[in-house]
Amino acid sequence: MMTVIGVIGAGVMGRGIVQLFAQAGHTLRLYDANPDAVTEACTFVAGMIDRQVAKGGVTAEVGAAIAGRIAACSAIADLAGCTMVIEAIVERLDVKQALFAELEAVVDADCILASNTSSLLISAIASKCAHPERVAGLHFFNPVPLMKLAEVIPGVMTAPAVTERLKALVEGAGHRAVAAADQPGFLVNHAGRALYTEGLRVVEEGVTDHVGVDRIVREGMGCRMGPFELLDLTGLDVSGSVMQSIYDQFLQDPRYRPSALIPPRIAAGLYGRKTKRGFYAYPDGQKQEPAEPDVPEARHPVWLGEGVDGALGKLCENFTVVDRSDDPSDPILLLALWGEDVTAAAVRLGLDPTRCVAIDPVTDVARRRTLMKSPVTRPAIVDAAHALLASDGIKVSVIGDSPGFVAQRMLAMIVNTGCEIAQRGIASPDDIDAAVRIGLGYPTGPLALGDRIGAARVLAILESLQRITGDPRYRPSLWLRRRALLGLPLGQQAA
Repeated sequence: MMTVIGVIGAGVMGRGIVQLFAQAGHTLRLYDANPDAVTEACTFVAGMIDRQVAKGGVTAEVGAAIAGRIAACSAIADLAGCTMVIEAIVERLDVKQALFAELEAVVDADCILASNTSSLLISAIASKCAHPERVAGLHFFNPVPLMKLAEVIPGVMTAPAVTERLKALVEGAGHRAVAAADQPGFLVNHAGRALYTEGLRVVEEGVTDHVGVDRIVREGMGCRMGPFELLDLTGLDVSGSVMQSIYDQFLQDPRYRPSALIPPRIAAGLYGRKTKRGFYAYPDGQKQEPAEPDVPEARHPVWLGEGVDGALGKLCENFTVVDRSDDPSDPILLLALWGEDVTAAAVRLGLDPTRCVAIDPVTDVARRRTLMKSPVTRPAIVDAAHALLASDGIKVSVIGDSPGFVAQRMLAMIVNTGCEIAQRGIASPDDIDAAVRIGLGYPTGPLALGDRIGAARVLAILESLQRITGDPRYRPSLWLRRRALLGLPLGQQAA
């Protein structure tokens, strides 16, 4: 059904929302307190439509029809008669509350009022309205026409029919609509905390630097970008504020704890791409990244210890493999560990820690391998192990001791956060996986990821992290623990 939709705010998000729904056949009315911004937004959207025509995506007639459904407004009063109004203005609660109160005096009683907020509680925005039952969140992602996802967020007082109408509107425009409870970060921003905060924690511990984390996440885990690249892209001023806000709104739950690495960078104005320097430098708009370290020229006998079998064992075929860890040739002691660091494994197995190294079995060893050393592993052993693992041309990341390496920690926290979102009833398992896949660009959703690794194994990684570090941020979600113990899929709802 065709709808008359008002959009308030002619910035990047507002113009994207206008384009999306105009293309879906709806009539759009765009208003901004700055009239020039409205003109610029309409020109921009018309240009985007012209590009589609030029590429053959739509005919000239269809393009003209889309553009003809967009009207510029000079006053909020021009939004009278709209079926729905979506605001995409500044992220300030008082400003949004005042706007919705003003709108209520203009629009009809059955007009839905939706906010594109990414961080403010919908119930707080609706609290100053005479009819809070018609207020909901409708959170899109940039660029709106291409990021085919929207979160539909009912407030405490939102009528169920409003939620259903918004979901139908989004799906009619070709986007996936996911329902999320009115909780800090809603669904996508909540789920994204795991990658950011754990990446920062790894660097804080001195396991590796930000470049090392990003390379492992990108190539070993298959994500499009690492956490530090993402922080530079979104802007540390924005992301830092969101991290602190979600942490505070969840009453300082250790799972969402921000990093002490962030405030000094914000204070120095190192926000990322927009300031030409963040965690990386962007002197010409392109990220500067240091070269990979040279592969050492070293050979040494190797003993294949716990977990090194199958594909991992084949990596060592061109080297001398010995049968005993105490062989007189003084071999590399190579392990493949889950949730444990080299120090703990060497002590548990009674091995010489100066010769122990470990390879991460969870990463894609055809793209990048992670080699972990203990604090006392001899440099010659590390170099020889590096040469061994890189002997077929695959890149190797050498890291310090860390329970769960880097990738296991990141993956376990992503899964655990998804499980906690399900446990809190913030979203359904299907919506959690779909939203994370589409909104964050992860190869798979957190619950499906946990099932792929194995819920019991993820649980063991988290328990090991919590035991070794003593940090409550690694406490497993009850959703994960119970399904791991019962052998149930993480995507399965309770009976």
